Amino acid sequence: MEKQSARNMELLAPAGTIEAFEAAVESGADAIYIGAPAFNARALARHFSLAEVAAMIDHAHKNRVKVYLAMNSLMKEGEIGKAVEELAALEALKADALIIQDLGISYLARKFFPGLRLHASTLMGAHNSLNVRQFAEMGFQRVVLAREMTLSEIGKIHNACPVELEVFVHGALCFAYSGLCLFSSYLGGKSGLRGRCVQPCRRRYTWGSKGRGPGAPAGYLFSMNDLAGLELIPQLRQAGVSSLKIEGRMRSPQYVASVVKAYRLALDNPATPAVLAEAKELLEQAMGRKASFGYFKKAQPADIIAPQHSGNIGLFLGKIEKVTANRAQMTLKEPLRTGDRLRIHQEGSGDRQGFTLKGLWQGKVPLDTAKAGSKVQLDLPPGAKWGDSLYKVDLGERRQQAAKKGIQPGLFSKKVAKLVDPRKLAQIAHFLGKPVNRPAVGKGREERPVRGQVQNPGQVQGRRGVPQVQLPLEWWLKIDDFESLKVQMPTPPSRLVITLSRQTFSQYSRQQKRLTPYRRRLVWALPPVILEDDLSFYREAIEHLRRSGYNAWQIGHIGQRLLFAQAHQEVPGEPGGGTHPPGRKKGRGIQASSERLLLFGDYTLNVLNSMSVQALAGLGLGNVQLAIETDRQNLFDLLGHKNTLPVGMTIYGLPPLFTARLASSFFKYDQPLISPKGEVIVLKQCWGQTVAVAAEPFSLLPHSVELAARGVAFGVVDLSHMRPRPDELVGVFRQSGQPGRGGHRLRTFNYTGTLL
Repeated sequence: MEKQSARNMELLAPAGTIEAFEAAVESGADAIYIGAPAFNARALARHFSLAEVAAMIDHAHKNRVKVYLAMNSLMKEGEIGKAVEELAALEALKADALIIQDLGISYLARKFFPGLRLHASTLMGAHNSLNVRQFAEMGFQRVVLAREMTLSEIGKIHNACPVELEVFVHGALCFAYSGLCLFSSYLGGKSGLRGRCVQPCRRRYTWGSKGRGPGAPAGYLFSMNDLAGLELIPQLRQAGVSSLKIEGRMRSPQYVASVVKAYRLALDNPATPAVLAEAKELLEQAMGRKASFGYFKKAQPADIIAPQHSGNIGLFLGKIEKVTANRAQMTLKEPLRTGDRLRIHQEGSGDRQGFTLKGLWQGKVPLDTAKAGSKVQLDLPPGAKWGDSLYKVDLGERRQQAAKKGIQPGLFSKKVAKLVDPRKLAQIAHFLGKPVNRPAVGKGREERPVRGQVQNPGQVQGRRGVPQVQLPLEWWLKIDDFESLKVQMPTPPSRLVITLSRQTFSQYSRQQKRLTPYRRRLVWALPPVILEDDLSFYREAIEHLRRSGYNAWQIGHIGQRLLFAQAHQEVPGEPGGGTHPPGRKKGRGIQASSERLLLFGDYTLNVLNSMSVQALAGLGLGNVQLAIETDRQNLFDLLGHKNTLPVGMTIYGLPPLFTARLASSFFKYDQPLISPKGEVIVLKQCWGQTVAVAAEPFSLLPHSVELAARGVAFGVVDLSHMRPRPDELVGVFRQSGQPGRGGHRLRTFNYTGTLL
């Protein structure tokens, strides 16, 4: 594939409403991305109808503007049929590209809808050249890079990969690597990977005391400033970027218009100081957060977080000085008028609420406008308190401007009603097969004993008096430090999984005796993030360990499979079949390069459906762990399908709630942090990244009988990020097969709830 000329960089704008879409077209966008009707990572926004999508595509194409559909949410098993219908409709509507996160949606698109051009979403975690090469081999024609990439890293990826590169150049930044954030899901089932993030990273945190009670104030430690790369366009062009992407599908039409105009000016008038100054003025009008260059210039930027500020968008108006009957008194730091769009930040809880200002007063006199420095009273929504902060996020006069109404969805209603041939959908459904119907399992329902399974696993005395517990399913032990092998084993694990890092690799040579019992069942695991400059270490370590006879590996990102391919033997295989050495049969994937090599998939591959399992089987994996945030019903739906790979789950551990590149000077590692809602997390440094874990592990061991009966092939007990006690496992294994019994109950993540 030829790369797009760097001289023709695309300006890609967001649109969450028809009004914003029209504003993007009029302001000079080359392309616009909108949410697909049901599977986009901004699920909290209103879905577009197919008629609206058809009207927007028609309007854009008449103006020589492209339209990309963000179908970048993870798909649950019960949503496969709906996804097929949507893919068929978007192909028929001639969308210019589809932005995808889910491996299962990618599999469906490539197999049944070859007319769709595919872009790999930033949620797929493309943070090195191997990841980008892998996506290119899978049929993606463009890759949206992780936001954490520096200009130097982008340039290296461009030189190594024959695929278009897209980068976010303006707008909100997430603290975590996209695709690796479980924070919102863990705290209440609202998955950021399914577009329902409640943004716990924007809350104010307090350092906990030894007893985990409130201690010293910490601040808004994870609330990132906005990205603004306007001044870096020449460097981005030189690095080989094909498309400059503006974040903001939840933003107003006025925001979209201002930002698109600013970047259009800068792109069309390079090296013109007066034009750059005009563009910066337009960005000021957009009312975003405090701006930074993100990670473009430095891997550890100092200005990317201001912990003393909440990180709200808009102009800071001041703090509430007094509240009486939903009317607040404050001294304005910026001018204000009725009709302006405001946002209140409740400092006590961290909650935020947007509203339109309807009443503005000075004493008993109603006002239309008030100047900065004025002491005024404002009508506020219920719940406002003394000390809460107020922000102006849009101007009333701009919001009153009517849309041009060039887009008329009603004209396309008949067209979309007959868009998809039902015979094609029936053929696809027949090919995929119908999953076996399983009874729905509601929240909190007690499991019933399954014939052939032991309801309460028995205990026998092992060596040295350690009780051995016979689990009803095969279990694997995972560690990230050899010291964890000092724990007492209630029963021998089927596999020992060790995360490969600089630390464990240096420990390895001193741990030969301890590894002897596990030699034939040892799996080396790769972390989900390996940055470009760390690839050489992992290549050398993998080569050394493979020469030592270790041939079972677990990958944390699908691109890591290329670390096990022999570069000089790679030739293209069939779609989804990976690469194969000359003389071997096609379609056998990586395993064809070595008969002894076994590749397994970690839960960070984000598998929620059987189509993703099918895709990974085609790429040569031997088994896969399901996404750790799955709920019980989705698990049973997936296991009811005839899967091509054995499926496992993490059943005990402290999964990273987020994984981030930033390691700020104001972070305190291994010390509790408490949110305004009483949630406790702990920061740790692992494999060169910052991770946050919960204060206590979660456990599905009480549900192990049910998991085994439903077809879970193995359960992973993960001691990573812990300092386990010698009897850690003995205690938790006693819970096996006994839901709702015993003393202290651990969380079950989303298993007994609902993943939204």
